[in-house]
Formats: sequence, structure tokens, C-alpha cells
Amino acid sequence: MTKEDSYTPPAGYRFLTPLYDIGVRISTRETLWRNVLVELISAADDDVLLDIGAGTGSLATLLARSNPATAYFGIDPDKDAIQIARKKARRAGINVEFKEAMFSAREVAHWPLPSIATLCLVLHQVPLDEKLRLLREVHSALKPGGHLFVADYGEQKTWLMRKLFRATIQQLDGVADTQPNADGVLEPLMADAGFAEVQELRQFNTLTGSISILRATKREDLR
Repeated sequence: MTKEDSYTPPAGYRFLTPLYDIGVRISTRETLWRNVLVELISAADDDVLLDIGAGTGSLATLLARSNPATAYFGIDPDKDAIQIARKKARRAGINVEFKEAMFSAREVAHWPLPSIATLCLVLHQVPLDEKLRLLREVHSALKPGGHLFVADYGEQKTWLMRKLFRATIQQLDGVADTQPNADGVLEPLMADAGFAEVQELRQFNTLTGSISILRATKREDLR
């Protein structure tokens, strides 16, 4: 399987991409968890933020409003999503940069070294080996002492959340890629990728299952 083969469009199917923003907003309590994520990131003026799986640019606009001095760079393989993201940025008058590509440390090597990286609603859509590859590549690309924030469907801890997750996300994105997330694979995978201090900061129950915000750190002694 190639990296391109492992890619799933934002809403599960390419023809649904234009509806992605409204679907996520309604079904995932997006306004709540994205705002909490921005608060937890608490980006400073000198931070460089790398948004892997930038999608339609929702996080970019929120971060720019929170702290316009933070440098934002977003990468996503979906051409349609990136076009939407660039239009959003132009309408909002914010200075951000997007790249259409599958993520790897090499693909972003020409950008400034990020002190913060984000992965939002990406890992549940890819196979287990691709989840680990992405996390290892983020670890490689990140500045020592930098932080990774993951906002995604994590462990579905209650009967209701598991049932909602099966009825919605697993219908769109399939069981094979999504089940490891539901079983709680994210934290051990982040540790396997080399990250330290892995912890779940918040969890939000939604109509499509529970979404977790996790944070991890690249150790300072790594170069």
C-alpha cells in the first residue's frame, strides 16, 4: 500500500468535501473542541505551528485570530480541501501558508522548524501503520522541546459513545482504520513514535463518538 492509497478524504468521500465544514460543525461540537484546543496550545509570538492534515483551514483561521504573530504552516494531500482553506484565509485576511502534499518531515523541511504540531481528525482515517508513520514523521520534523497536539476520535469509553461511533464514523471511514482509535491506540502509538509526556487533556462526547485532545512532547535532548 502506498501513502496515497492510505489517504481518506476529509468526509470519507471526495464528493462530500464541500460539505465537510458544516458536517463537522454539526456532528462533532467542533466550535467547542477547536476553541479549547487553541486555548491549550496557547501559541506565543515566536512559535511556529505545523498543522498536519490542515483540511479546509478551520484551525488556521482560529489560531490566526488568537495570535496573529504565530507563524502557521498547513499541509494536506486533499486538493479540494486546500483550495477551500486558501479561500478562507484570503477572506479572513490572514497570513498563512498551505501546501498540497502527503505529509513527511522531508516535505516540510523548507519551512521553519515547528515548535508546535497539530493533527486534527486525521489519525482515525488511516491504517495502523500509517498512523505510526505519521507520528514518527511529526516527531522527526518537530523542534526539540516542541509539543504535538492531537485532536481526534480516541478511546470510546462508554457503550453510548461506541454505539454512536459505529453508526457514524465507522460507516463513513470503515472499521479497519477507525477501530484502533476506538480501542485506545493513540497514546501508546505516540509513545512508540518517540514522544514523551503523552497525556489526554480533554475529551468531548459528540453525536459521532468522543473526541480527545492529547498532548505529547519531543524531549529536549533529541537533536
